[in-house]
Amino acid sequence: MRSKSWDRMTRWAGIGNNGVDADTSRTGDETVSEIKDGMDQGPGMTATVDKMEAGMEGVYESAEPEPGSEADHAVAFEAQIAQLRGERDLMTDRLARLQAEFDNARKREAKERTDAREYTIGNTIEPFLGVMDNFQLALKADGTADQLRSGVGLILKQMEEALKGLSVTPVETIGAQFDPRIHEALGSIETNEHPDHQVLEEIRRGYKIRERLLRPAMVRIASNSAQKSD
Repeated sequence: MRSKSWDRMTRWAGIGNNGVDADTSRTGDETVSEIKDGMDQGPGMTATVDKMEAGMEGVYESAEPEPGSEADHAVAFEAQIAQLRGERDLMTDRLARLQAEFDNARKREAKERTDAREYTIGNTIEPFLGVMDNFQLALKADGTADQLRSGVGLILKQMEEALKGLSVTPVETIGAQFDPRIHEALGSIETNEHPDHQVLEEIRRGYKIRERLLRPAMVRIASNSAQKSD
């Protein structure tokens, strides 16, 4: 027959008489006290129970969380969040400054482009203001047709000088050989005195700025049948 000590030991271990789990609602201290009360209080058995009680206390102590560990983790987490917020604010401020600098640079570039355009237009128009003044004087003048024609010739010469100051020169026409790159033939004149395809008449003057053609000259060219047959 099993002793009461053995029954109490099995209950402490969590095993009942029928092999199933026993009531586990008791605490460790209650279980140890129960074992001490129910077992023979021999010297060896008492020492064994004391060792078991000391071991269970060590388990309880190791299971308890270290005081202050959770608080330390919370403080470190809050510090990390504060650091990230500071870095975010710095990046936001830097982005705003860069955006403002970009907008100012864009406005400054647009103003400089407008100023340069107006300066170029002013320098281009200025030489022609004198030409307009002479045209106005010619309209007010009372004179003969020859005097008016002479005045218009002078104004035309002044206009050509103004264009030359802008590197704009007329396309060579009369006496030159027809060149389809700068001439536009509007007709031909039958002749045996001039080489075939030579420009004989200028209908509308052409102009070029340096080496770039602004508009071709409209001309009539020679058509020499004798040279064609040769």
